Amino acid sequence: MLSRKNKLLLLKLLSLFSIVRGYNILMIVIAQYLASIYILAPDLPLRAVIFDLSLFVLVLASSLVIAGGYIINSFYDSEKDLINKPRKTMLDRLVSQRSKLTAYFVLNFLAVFFASYVSFKAVLFFAAYIFGIWFYSHKLKKIPFLGNLVSAVLAITPFFAVFVYYRNFETVIFVHAMFLFLLILSREMIKDMETMPGDLAQNYKTIPILYGTTFSKACITLLVAFTLIPALLLIYSFDVGYMYLYFIASIFLLIFFLGLLWKSSTKKHYVWLHNILKLAIIVGLFSILLIDVNLVLNRIL
Repeated sequence: MLSRKNKLLLLKLLSLFSIVRGYNILMIVIAQYLASIYILAPDLPLRAVIFDLSLFVLVLASSLVIAGGYIINSFYDSEKDLINKPRKTMLDRLVSQRSKLTAYFVLNFLAVFFASYVSFKAVLFFAAYIFGIWFYSHKLKKIPFLGNLVSAVLAITPFFAVFVYYRNFETVIFVHAMFLFLLILSREMIKDMETMPGDLAQNYKTIPILYGTTFSKACITLLVAFTLIPALLLIYSFDVGYMYLYFIASIFLLIFFLGLLWKSSTKKHYVWLHNILKLAIIVGLFSILLIDVNLVLNRIL
């Protein structure tokens, strides 16, 4: 049997894991490695990618900065989240605001320290990334349109780190990035509709609050329409192996999503829509394996 002290410690660890969204970070780590193996460095031996210490350090530094980003975001949004996510926030509050700030600075310091192993440019990159996340959490997220745009850019920044590392500038990579960016931006717009009660209480000037949900739905519809462009390009203009099946399925899913969007009117509906886009992103991550189903076997042999 665990003592009361140990139970409290375990709860605090669970709380910290909840704050930094460990599951999301794991998905980003997997995505960075899959993108490196299948898209950014497809000609390198598998071992050369997996056991590349510099790549590992870049992925580790990205994870630490993202974890710190979630912490500082939780720090600034604690009152809003208490309204929008009361159960999760009560668990998160087991970690004090002071402890959150301490963890935030430690994680960011470690990220910059590890980045110094790769190069001074990597140090500057992650320093700028850390500042960008803080500035977004502190100021930009309260600005309509700009806050959503910056949030989506910050979400794909970890992939930019490995993209620059491999110096692969093929057009197909930019098309993949645009598809992901537009999906994430659409999800950010949905989140604003989902979190309206807390945003209103904390005087956040989001798009649905300033211009109404109908205008927000029109913006999301436009974004989804733009998302279809890179999806169609990846199906018809580039060799993406069997991953074209994912893009075909995503087109049908996005059309279904739009049908639900215009029928939605409650927080529960918006949570479902948010989860649909999240599912599309996660499935897309693992669909990278379909680019060449024999790639790993061939490179091992």
